[in-house]
Order: sequence, then structure tokens, then C-alpha cells
Amino acid sequence: MAEKLPLPLLLSNSPLTKPPLPNQHSTSSPTPSPSPSPIIIKPLLQDLFSDQNSTSSRNLQITHSPPHAASNRRRRWSNHRLSSRGQQILNTLIDPSFDSNRFDEIFPQLFEQTSSSTQESLSWDIFGIIKGLGFHKKCELALTVFDWVRSREDRISLLNGPMIAVIISILGKTGRVSHVASLLQDLETNGVEVDVYAYTSLISAYANNKRYKEALKVFNKMKEVGCSPTLITFNALLNVYGKMGMPWTEIIDLVQDMKSHGLAPDLCTYNTLITCCRAGSLYEEALDIFEEIKSAGFTPDMVTYNALLDVYGKSRRPKEAMEVLKWMESSGFPPSIVTYNSLVSAYVRGGLLEEALELKIQMVKKEIKPDVYTYTTLLSGLVNAGKYDFAMKAFEEMRTAGCKPNICTFNALIKMYGDRGMFAEMEKVFKEIKASKCPPDISTWNTLLAVFGQHGLDSEVSGVFKEMKRAGFVPERETFNTLISAYSRCGSFDQAMAVYKRMLEAGMTPDLSTYNAVLAALARGGLWEQSEKVLTEMKDGGCKPNEVTYSSLLHAYANGKEIERMNALAEEIYFGTIKTHALLLKTLVLVNNKVDLLTETERAFLELRKKGIPPDITTLNTMLSIYGRRKMMDKTREILSYMYENGFTLSLTGYSSLMYMYSHTKDFQKSEKILRDIMRKGVEPDVISYNTVIYAYCRNGKMAEAKRILEEMKDPAPAPDAVTYNTFVATYAANSMFVEAIGVVQSMIKQGCNPNRSTYNCIVDRYCKLNLRDEAYNFVQNLGNLDPHVPEEEKSRLLKRIARKMAII
Repeated sequence: MAEKLPLPLLLSNSPLTKPPLPNQHSTSSPTPSPSPSPIIIKPLLQDLFSDQNSTSSRNLQITHSPPHAASNRRRRWSNHRLSSRGQQILNTLIDPSFDSNRFDEIFPQLFEQTSSSTQESLSWDIFGIIKGLGFHKKCELALTVFDWVRSREDRISLLNGPMIAVIISILGKTGRVSHVASLLQDLETNGVEVDVYAYTSLISAYANNKRYKEALKVFNKMKEVGCSPTLITFNALLNVYGKMGMPWTEIIDLVQDMKSHGLAPDLCTYNTLITCCRAGSLYEEALDIFEEIKSAGFTPDMVTYNALLDVYGKSRRPKEAMEVLKWMESSGFPPSIVTYNSLVSAYVRGGLLEEALELKIQMVKKEIKPDVYTYTTLLSGLVNAGKYDFAMKAFEEMRTAGCKPNICTFNALIKMYGDRGMFAEMEKVFKEIKASKCPPDISTWNTLLAVFGQHGLDSEVSGVFKEMKRAGFVPERETFNTLISAYSRCGSFDQAMAVYKRMLEAGMTPDLSTYNAVLAALARGGLWEQSEKVLTEMKDGGCKPNEVTYSSLLHAYANGKEIERMNALAEEIYFGTIKTHALLLKTLVLVNNKVDLLTETERAFLELRKKGIPPDITTLNTMLSIYGRRKMMDKTREILSYMYENGFTLSLTGYSSLMYMYSHTKDFQKSEKILRDIMRKGVEPDVISYNTVIYAYCRNGKMAEAKRILEEMKDPAPAPDAVTYNTFVATYAANSMFVEAIGVVQSMIKQGCNPNRSTYNCIVDRYCKLNLRDEAYNFVQNLGNLDPHVPEEEKSRLLKRIARKMAII
């Protein structure tokens, strides 16, 4: 199955030229005057997936739009106190026809000014020229100017803090932040003062390149050298804390540190604090900050409202998000594309897809054109809801509208096909990524890890992780979180916990997603006691549990058969002690089905409907499962009708429930009909699908048909497992066909499938039921001839079982 996935497609042998970075210009770099340590760097050819610092490689952030308002077309250039000669030289350098070979002829003219020119005015001219070149995306020329100046003997009087800060910013924007540390060291060695402007710019540059630990080290160095941080420094550091998902308590401690320096928060501080609430879905804290903005005498701006909307979107709070929209409009801020994307995200995360689609229609009516982020958010939501046909329609609409897919879009498509086990279609997406020259990002790798983990393919998970590191991508916290989830889904709990330990050793602070990934791993093993301890650890560490946290705790109780604890937690949800949330109600449907409580499952499902929350594909599959197991045909038809009417695409899980139901009825042949339907639709059946059809035929004595299905279980179909063979053994034994039953065991062993306890129990139990004591004992005593690897403990267990059953007879 997964071995068909050609990972080399992601790692092309033919290197592709890295697309120009946002602030790079295609003009070749001029040769600078000699300098102590040149910082002009030749552009490198990069393979697909090879540049971890490229600004074109981003995490999946489908709720943000490009900063249209910040584009050069809408910003005005300030001359930054340029003299007339300085402005003339800048105009020459930014002219499209300028030949970089003339740099040594043009730029030195700045130093041929009249004697009345001071070093200070000259310094400001240099600063203005560098700033202007950066603004006009002539970054290589800006760096050349800086190198030329710092090669002069009077560089100490010419180079100032703001100028160094601008150069650091340019290096950061062009993906060359690694060279900044050596630059600063060289400047200090040559007597140039590195001030708070430079340090603050370096913190921002590291943050923009996702090198958060280095940003923190810069702040610590500032303290060591006695450089007092400014308000802008603290705001930059708060942004780092937010990107790192630091605990809220540590963020508040940083604010207190800022105040201890005599610095009062400004609007930027408050806006950044609201943004920090996004990672932990801290919508209540975000609202408190919003109120504090007004009480502190500030007026919320567009950034404030959009940041608050984003937090509500991440927190799955669409109703509150709509309230924020009303506040915005009443305050004179018309909603922008960023606003609507946050709203669409809120509805999608809240499972309200119809409302999200309606918002897109409203956008068009208000002449706000949906962008790639709008469409990708909707696409992801439809994929997560199992509405694959609608998802493809959204994708086609996006292309028809002339909206070019980005890597986030492709990641959503990979997930869609991966969720359904359609690996051949995933391969087509990889080819399209390559053809479109859309650089895959860390989220592409994370999506692959999640897909293979979902299918229990632990070797593929490990392989993808190795390939990811080989491609030069540094695992981020989200990667570790995905790995923890992937390994736990594969049943590799020890590996999941080893990943968690490795993450801590790498100096990464667990965030809400990390704790939730660990809780999900514990839940799969039914380790409810450890889950409760993790919950306590979260709260003690200032990490606020959310609906995902309590969802995992419900699963832990269900898998651990702690029904009373599960029911107690359910009542807290129903009565609002724990905030009732769509996810928690859907989880209650799942866990009650898991422990086969029909009444409680229906209660949760009806509560969902009563609150107007549309069920998703997982919830509907669960209802199919519990009704199918109980052969409640009318109820099953109701669910199917709802699914078809609302555009849901039946998944393999849903098909399996129907196959199981029909396998226990007089219409058992329909099980195979459903199997054929699955295959025609391009969904790969799993071993459970085949086993269900075999069971249907065996149960009804159609052994020839069952054998025919068994013969199909060859590559590319999944190989028969112990359940497959045991179904034949049990059927033959039940009909006293012991020779045939033993023959199946022989075939089973020959195919490399080890018999288990159920295999031998079927045979000895039937002997006992027929009062064939001697035959039962002989079978066990000669078991070594049939199965040379059977342990003595197993033979001893079977002999005791025979004695116990014969005693009852």
C-alpha cells in the first residue's frame, strides 16, 4: 500500500533554482570594495525541500492572508533626511537601467560634498540610501553599500545603530540571518558600537526565520553586556514567546519584566499579547486584554480586531468571532480579506461549514475577492468533514477563479487522499507540486507523518522522518507533536514517549498541542491514571486544558473501561461545568459507542442536533457502526439518507459498518456487493473489509464463496491475518470438519501467519462439545507436529481448558 509512494518525488535529483526571496533582486551582486569580512553571499541552487530557511517555506497557516496593506504599492517612501545629493545617488542606484559595475563610480560621489557637510549628515545619507535600497528590493546593492562604508577608516563615525539594524533586517529577510552573528562580532572587533537597535533587529530577524532559541539568546546577551531593552525589544520578544507557544504564565512574567524597566505597554504590546493567545486557544485571556486596551486609554485598531478574530478562529468560537466583526464595523473598520479569512477559519474549525461557505458568498458581494487562504481553509474543512466531493468542487472553483494553489492547498489534498488510503492520488499531488515549482514546507512532511500514522504504518512514519531531516528540514514542535500522534496511532507507545523525551531534550517547551498529543497517546492505551496526572501537570504549568484535552480524557476512560469516570465527566459537559463544545459532544458519541452504550450514544447525538451542530463524517460513521452492530436497519437508513442529502462521501469506515450489518442478515451477499463498490470508487479495502465478507459467507455455509474471497487476498490486496484464517477454522470446527480445520491451520502457518489462542480454542472447544475427550487430548499432544513453534505453555493452557470444559459436561 504505502510502499507505492515514491518519496523520491519529493527529493528531485534535478536541482531547482530557488525562487527569488521577497526582498531579493535578480541583478547580480556588484563587487564591493575590500572589507574585513564581506557579507555578500552568492545565491545557491536548491533542491525541492532543501532550504529550511526560505521564506517561501511556511507552516500551514490558512487563516492569514498576505499583508496586502503593507505592499510597496500602498506604502509611501520617506526620504529619511536624505540630502539632495544623497537622493540623487539613491535615484541612480534604484533605476532599473543601473549597471552594478558602475557602483564604484557613483556611490563615492556622496563623499565629495562641500566642507559644510558633517559626519552626522553623511551618516544619515548612508542610512537613507541603505533603507531606500531595501525598500525598493535592491538588497544586494544595500549590502554592497554597507560593506563599502565599513571598509573605510572612518567607519566608526559613519556606522550607527539604526543603519546596522536595517542591514540585519535585510539579511534576515533574504534568509541570511546566520551571517549576522559574525557580522556583529566583526563590527565590535573594529570598534563599532552594537546598540539596542541592532540587538532588537536581530531578535526580529531570528524570529522571522523561526530561530526562536537564538532570539532568546540575543536577549540574554543584551542583559549580560548591560544593554537596556526598549519597548520595541520587549514587543519583539513577546512575538517570539507567542511563536514558541510559551506558557501564558511565562508571557505574563515577561510583561512584568518590561514594566520593571519602567516601560508601559503600547498598542503594539497589547496586540502582540492577543496574538500570543492563539497557540493555546486562550480566547478568554484574549478578550481580557482587549478590554484592558480600552481601559488603558488606547483605541483598538484593525490589527487588534483581526488578532482577536484569529484567536476565536483557532478556539473554534465562531459566534464570538461574529461579535468581534460587529464591533469592528461599529468602530469604523470595514472588514478586510484578513478579517473574513479569520471568520471563515472560525466557522470551519467549529464544524459550521455551511456558514463558512455563506461567508465566502458575502465576501464576493462586498467585492472582497476570496484568496488562496480562503479557498484552502474551506478545502481543509470539507476534507476534515469527509465531504470529499465538495472539497474537490472547492478546489476546481479556486482554479477557475484564477487563484493559484499554494503549498497549503496541496497539503490539504495530500491529507484528503491520504485519509482515504488513496496513495496513487497522493502521488499525483506530489507530481503537481513539482510541476508547479511550489516549494514543499515543513507542514507537507508533517501531513505525511500524520497520514502514515493514521494508517498504522510505523515504518513509513520513521522513513518519512529520516527523509525530512535528510532534506535539511529541522523538526519543529509541530513535527514532534505529529510524530507523537503518529506513533501512538501505530500502537508504538514507547516510540511516542521517546519522541516526547527527545523534544524536551531539544529545549522545546511543551505547548497545548504537545500535551494533547501525549494525552491522545495515553488514551489509546486506556492509561487513564497517567492521563489524569498529565492533566494536573498541564494546569500546574499554566497550560489551560481545552476541548481536545477533555476529549482525550474521555477516550482514556472508555479504553480503560472506567465507565463511571467517563459518565461523570460526561455530566460535567452536559451541565456546562466544562464548557459544552461540538468536539466534546462528538467525542461522547464515539466513546459511548466504543463501550456499546446505545442510549448514551443516542443522547450525545441528539444533543448535537438539538444545539444545531452538524455531525461530521466520524460521528455519522459511529452511528452507522452502533446501529449496524445491532442490525437496526431503519436507523441505519436514516443515517445514510442524511449523509447522501448533505453531501457526505461514505468512507471505508462507513462501508465496513454496512458490510458488518449485512453479514449478520439474510442479505449477507450485499457485503460483497459493498466491497466491489468500494473498489470501483478507488478506495482500497483493508483486511477488515475482506474478513467481513468471508465471515458473511462462512456464517451462511458458503465456503466456496469464502475461499474465492480468500484467493483475492494477494498483492495488492491486504494479506490474510489471523482473523481471516480463524473464521475458516471456526466454521469447519463448528461443522465437525476437523480435517479441514486443521488443514487451514497448516496453510496459515505456511503463509507465515502465526496461530493464536482463538485458533486452537475453536478446535478443542468443538471436540469438547461433542464429548470427544480423547480426540481433544490427542490434538493437543500432537500439536507440536502441526505447529513446531507452539510453546509448552500454550499446550498446558489447552489441556487445562479441555479438563475444565469436560468437567462441566
